Amino acid sequence: ARLVVPSHSLTPLQDLHSIIPPSALHFERHHNGVPLIDPARHRLLIHGLVERPMVFTMDELKRFPSVSRLAFIECSGNTASEWHEPGGRTAQQIHGLFSTSEWTGVPLATILLEAGVKPEATWMLAEGSDAAAMTRSIPLAQALDEAILCYAQNGEALRPEQGYPLRLLLPGWEGNVCIKWLRRLKLGTGPFMTRDETSHYTDLLPDGKARQFTLVMDA
Repeated sequence: ARLVVPSHSLTPLQDLHSIIPPSALHFERHHNGVPLIDPARHRLLIHGLVERPMVFTMDELKRFPSVSRLAFIECSGNTASEWHEPGGRTAQQIHGLFSTSEWTGVPLATILLEAGVKPEATWMLAEGSDAAAMTRSIPLAQALDEAILCYAQNGEALRPEQGYPLRLLLPGWEGNVCIKWLRRLKLGTGPFMTRDETSHYTDLLPDGKARQFTLVMDA
């Protein structure tokens, strides 16, 4: 028999009595399974156009001053089932790839200050530890403004499906930019044009150029 592992789950929005559902009901989306990571062995590499390439353990990240904020994450595929023909019967079926949580971690700007960002750095590549090695390029100015390296959700450690032990939160951007199981940040001078952002998650323009999807929304 062939084991089929679902790649997503939906938040039951119609049954909630709060804008913040239990962490277990926050929607999931993963591209190649959920990795099992030992937090004691997990590392975050900062390299590229920085003065001091650095590697952080989870304990070292947690020693920095933390911040918490309410923010929602929405998958770019939210409501996709309705694009061709309306068929959903509940808010979960139609809009379930959307959920709000309280996220806690260290501001990205704090960590990049430790590494020393070089003046010519304008973009950042974020990479996850999942089997797909999910990667996305992010304009550095926006990332420095609001991004958080999160290790907690709703007052408890991140759950494996939400990126345990570390994920990127970038409010206002589509969910797949909030890289889960975060292991590497590389600074450069332009988009890195990885597989995930050239074969997916782009909006082709008439002149043949590509534009990354963004969501200008926040909780």
